Formats: sequence, structure tokens, C-alpha cells
Amino acid sequence: MPPWAAPSMKNIVSRFVLAIGLTACALHAQAQAPAAGQPQLGLQRTTITAGMYLIDAQLALSPREREIGLMHRKDMPAQEGMLFVFEQPATQCFWMRNTLLPLTAAFVADDGTIVNLADMKPMTENSHCSEKPVRYVLEMNQGWFAKRGLKAGARLTGQPFRAAK
Repeated sequence: MPPWAAPSMKNIVSRFVLAIGLTACALHAQAQAPAAGQPQLGLQRTTITAGMYLIDAQLALSPREREIGLMHRKDMPAQEGMLFVFEQPATQCFWMRNTLLPLTAAFVADDGTIVNLADMKPMTENSHCSEKPVRYVLEMNQGWFAKRGLKAGARLTGQPFRAAK
């Protein structure tokens, strides 16, 4: 090999450091992701207010977190839910593959206004869609919104809705 083609020590060290960094990132991602068939319980959380009611919402921010959603959960406390956050408003459609709990999806506009609600049956693949483009979908145990008299037009408040403006 000609001397000008030989890798320098600096290049070798740089490649080694890059490889270690990529390996560490991959291991971190694997540690964060649930095992196949397991619910994701360690997501970041935020508090959302619906009138006088507080919701402890897990945040599904990445495409993978949104894909898994509430799959494989056997139960969920009444005040908990999952807020799916998308990069931009669009017609959002949800189904219930591998989801064991009956849920209600609230399709929510940037300002926190509920656009529409959809009750969803467990373990089905029927599509439930927003009636107009939204950035947020909040899933709660089925009946949570109805028991509290919350319908389309009700307003949710909290950090996600302030940040979207």
C-alpha cells in the first residue's frame, strides 16, 4: 500500500470512537425499547388538564413509540393515558392491533381542543380517524371522557398544547 493510502492514526482513532459511540446509542435504544410482546411503560410523562381533571399522560413522541402505543397493556389506572405527538397536523388514524384495553381516542387540535372522540374495541384493526388534521391523539380508558362530560369542543391544557403555537 502506498504511504499516502495508509490510514493515519488520527483516522483510525476517529473511526474507533465513532464505532463506540454508535454501539452505545444502539444499546441505549435497545434498553429503552420494550421486549417484543411487552408494554412500554417507561416513556416520558406530562400532566394534562381536562377541566378540573388531571391526566398523567405518557408521551409517544417517536415513530416507534407511536407504533407500539398502548399495545400489550393489561390495565391502566383511570387517570392515566397516552398522548401521541406528531410532527405536524394531519388526518390521524388509529387501530387496536395487540391492544388489550378498550380505549377512547381524543383527536386534539394544536390549541388543545378536542376535534372528535372515537371508542375503540380491543384487538381489532378497524380504523378510527380524526375528522380534520390534528397533531395530537390522547388515548384513555374507554368511557373516561363520557363519564366526565367531555365531548368534541372541550379544551385540554398542558405543556404540549402551549408548545405547538
